[in-house]
Amino acid sequence: MSNSSLNTEQKEIWGHPTGLYVLFFVEMWERFSYYGMRAILTLFLAAPILMGDPQSGYGWSNAETLSFYGTYTMFVYLTSIPGGWIADKFIGQKKAVMLGGLLLCLGHGILAVNAQWAFFTGLILIVIGVGFLKPNISTMVGGLYNQGDDRRDGGFYIFYIGINLGAFLGALIVGAVAAKYGWHYGFGLAGIGMALGQIMYMIGLKHLKGVGDFLGTSENAEEKAAMKKPLNKVEKDRMLVMFLSFLIIIVFWGAFEQAGGLMSLYTEQKTDRVLSFSLPFIGNEIPAAVFQSINAFFIIVLGTVVGGFWYKWGKKGKESSSLFKMAIGVIIMAFGFFFMSKASTEVVMNGDEVAEKSAMIWLVLAYLFHTVGELCASPVALSFITKLAPLKYASFMMGAYFAATGIGNKVAGFVGGLSEGAGDFQVFTGIAIFCIIFGLLIIAILKPLKRLTHGAEDLQGTKHEEAEGFELADN
Repeated sequence: MSNSSLNTEQKEIWGHPTGLYVLFFVEMWERFSYYGMRAILTLFLAAPILMGDPQSGYGWSNAETLSFYGTYTMFVYLTSIPGGWIADKFIGQKKAVMLGGLLLCLGHGILAVNAQWAFFTGLILIVIGVGFLKPNISTMVGGLYNQGDDRRDGGFYIFYIGINLGAFLGALIVGAVAAKYGWHYGFGLAGIGMALGQIMYMIGLKHLKGVGDFLGTSENAEEKAAMKKPLNKVEKDRMLVMFLSFLIIIVFWGAFEQAGGLMSLYTEQKTDRVLSFSLPFIGNEIPAAVFQSINAFFIIVLGTVVGGFWYKWGKKGKESSSLFKMAIGVIIMAFGFFFMSKASTEVVMNGDEVAEKSAMIWLVLAYLFHTVGELCASPVALSFITKLAPLKYASFMMGAYFAATGIGNKVAGFVGGLSEGAGDFQVFTGIAIFCIIFGLLIIAILKPLKRLTHGAEDLQGTKHEEAEGFELADN
């Protein structure tokens, strides 16, 4: 993706453009609201109906809850396609993020109202809002860097830590508030977080000049020409490998998103969450929603460690392509499900009642492996799209990436729902084995996949032999 119009004298903080940190905090608060709401969504739907009680839910079965959760989260990400397309064709990424933020503020605010019409209306507004904000803010991060700038992956790791700082605080605080005061207080707190993110974005626009503007009216002759030309062979090959990489994304999130679905309900119903001591504010029983902050906590702690490992690994001349990292991420994440398999063997049922529950340690270990796998795959995938996407399809391809994530979420809901019939052990073990085999298969066909990128991941100033004879779309 061309960024030749970037101001080369843009201000920097700690070696990165100031605009990165603006987007960091905007996304942090947006993810606070989204993951805070996500942490309590399935628990709220499955909670029994208790008239007049702030802890009353809708009383849905696990299968109904997981099916709805999968459908909802799928649409959250599928709307990234029209959101990216509208940005590319009509309003630009910057205005799309502004519109998405306003819709999210409204949607999360409405969720605080204790009524069914408000609940479903709020979710619809959140779906549309995320569709505008999510693909376009990620595209803007890539737009802060010129093609070949080796800081780009590092910038996405920093951005990704912002995402997970928000997710950690959201799941922890919103989960605790909902458990103590009621579901709709939790939903309302998530809305306050989104409002803070929107305010930060409006204040920080001065640091995003030349980034996310409507390219159709660009004053840069190169960008004008790139918007009108048909795709050349290099661009078509890169589009192909991006679509192939989306299959990895679907598999990864189809497994990983058990965290918000099956694993969340498992934590509530079959995990011993009682401590031998009391914690401030929440007492001696940890709310199930709080466990969803573990993943984000590990990302904050391990984000720079994993990023640093891959940087040093690549400097040694070893395989460090984005596709390789994504495949390794799938495999590492898969091993986390073996801990959930172990946890399920500790559960003793007495009819429909749980007589003995599993230890919390297995959940923590599962989230640890899931986190390391996510750090290998997800931020790299975001950067990969910004490297390969042709200029005129920049936001559309980012939207397609998130659409693949949405399909993965729906797969997660479907697979999680199988646990009622097949059993937790069978589902957790099956996910682990399938993902390991899939990851190994991607590694086996890595060379032909890399050829389709035509050197898009080469650093600035290097030349890739397979790109010779073609006009590089990114330069």
